[in-house]
Amino acid sequence: EQVVHLCLYHSCFFSGIEELCFKRDELNKQIQQEESEKARLQHDIRVLTEKLSRVNESLAHRLTARAEFDRTIAETEAAYMKILESSQTLLSVLKKETGNLTKAFEPRKDH
Repeated sequence: EQVVHLCLYHSCFFSGIEELCFKRDELNKQIQQEESEKARLQHDIRVLTEKLSRVNESLAHRLTARAEFDRTIAETEAAYMKILESSQTLLSVLKKETGNLTKAFEPRKDH
């Protein structure tokens, strides 16, 4: 009877060990899957970080170019407004002088 008890004890012991080994193997598979996922995510992060860096460089270049366009446009508009003002002044002077010259060459009416 003691031998039977001992056999049952060993059987239960080995059954318990087998179950623990099985659970450990399942856990190991999950660990490997998560490590693969982690590696994939780290790779994706590196790729996205590089892309972000390139986009930031391009954006900085484009922002600088846009600022240059804005400056050139503002300077050109200001210069054009000065030309318009000068043209208006010149036109006023021309009209005044034309009027003066016309009056100077009109025949005089003596009473």
